[in-house]
Amino acid sequence: MTAAVDDDLWSAVGDPTRRRMLDLLLAEGDGTATSLSEQLPVTRQAIAKHLGVLDRVGLVHATPAGRERRYRVDEAQLARAVAQLSSVGAAWDSRLRRIKRIAEAIQRGKDQRGIQQ
Repeated sequence: MTAAVDDDLWSAVGDPTRRRMLDLLLAEGDGTATSLSEQLPVTRQAIAKHLGVLDRVGLVHATPAGRERRYRVDEAQLARAVAQLSSVGAAWDSRLRRIKRIAEAIQRGKDQRGIQQ
């Protein structure tokens, strides 16, 4: 694998609510816990906790905006996450190709034994 896998990063994006939040922030450019909670079926407090997780791993950054904080996706960190996913995917593709070759060889052996009988 070319990129080291960051378990904290993948734990953060492993949650479907956090992935949806990232989608919304990317689409809108930025957002607050309140604005995100209006678009998702979770409370503002839950959104704030999810944003804290995303902030700790560097996927979002907050800036004060009055009584709230505006969150924006860190595109460099997101690109790092995508590179990790691509690397993991390529490694699994390679493993699966090897497994397929082994299974095909086993099947060919069985077929040949069936012909010889």
